Amino acid sequence: MIIEQPSKWLRWLYPSAIWRMDPSEKAVYLTFDDGPIPQSTPWLIETLDRYGVKATFFMVGDNVRKYPELFQLIMDHGHQVGNHTFNHLGGFTVSSGHFLRNANEADKLIHSHLFRPPRGWMKNAQYLRLRQHYTIIMWDLVTRDYSKRLNADDVFENVKRYARPGSIITFHDSLKSIDKLHTALPRSIEWLLEQGYEFKVFDDNMKHSRSMK
Repeated sequence: MIIEQPSKWLRWLYPSAIWRMDPSEKAVYLTFDDGPIPQSTPWLIETLDRYGVKATFFMVGDNVRKYPELFQLIMDHGHQVGNHTFNHLGGFTVSSGHFLRNANEADKLIHSHLFRPPRGWMKNAQYLRLRQHYTIIMWDLVTRDYSKRLNADDVFENVKRYARPGSIITFHDSLKSIDKLHTALPRSIEWLLEQGYEFKVFDDNMKHSRSMK
């Protein structure tokens, strides 16, 4: 459970980040990390359209550079976008200056007030700087669709077990996940609709100044 639904001590590391939305409202927030890529993004958009669902895509800047038409596809279909660094950098693996410059490079292409750190980790100095310029979005439920140890049924069961009002649900727009999502994503959306959940994206009123100088 420490992975699928982060414990309180993990949330305390980044207290200004958003881990869960309003728990009194029966709504969930679908998010997709790591894209866009040709092997998964078009199918994800088609599937979300089929159910009339909007989501937030936390995108890698270098993928946006390589596939600008997919970035535009996401925007044209009314989905929200967020910054996931330019090279999918883990904050603990590089200097804070390098990490911040990489995020800024992605912002030149993505132009979003939302940021999610790859793997959900940052050094404290990185977090303190980024929170001045972005709304940092974490998650309340990570489906682990990327895991080689899980199949599509397991991913769907994680959604059923851990989704709750206000959940920010994380899937991945990636090669590691797409085969499982062909089954797990439609089943998850259908189940959430059956349970009476509304699907939402993050309000623009959460916007921060994004000037990083």
